[in-house]
Amino acid sequence: MKALLILGLLLFSVAVQGKKFERCELARTLKKLGLASYKGVSLANWMCLAEGESSYNTQATNYNPKSKSTDYGIFQISSKWWCNDGKTPKAVNGCGVSCSALLKDDITQAVACPKKIVSQQGITAWVAWKNKCRNRDLTSYVKGCRV
Repeated sequence: MKALLILGLLLFSVAVQGKKFERCELARTLKKLGLASYKGVSLANWMCLAEGESSYNTQATNYNPKSKSTDYGIFQISSKWWCNDGKTPKAVNGCGVSCSALLKDDITQAVACPKKIVSQQGITAWVAWKNKCRNRDLTSYVKGCRV
């Protein structure tokens, strides 16, 4: 019985942690989901953005006390503007998606929303991209990944 309890706790902790992608695994997934050169944004830029925002972790969240909003998922999508978490005051939900959908291991919805954001605002909508990726050599993000 004790072994089953320990196994259950281990499985629960894995489920809560979500998926942390390996670099090339994420590059191949993002390419497959249509982000390579989407709206002129290179795959290396998307990879840099994902690393800067979440370290490639699907379960990443960050609460913003000033706006009382939370950023969700691999691209840290804001509940103030782009997704609905049911608790952010005056939320817009521009992507028409539940914030919890952005935390799934299957990142299909977590990629669809950034496509919409980039279509409307460009990659500069993300502060992490401006601070960590803009005007830098990003080739290392896709090097050796066969993408």
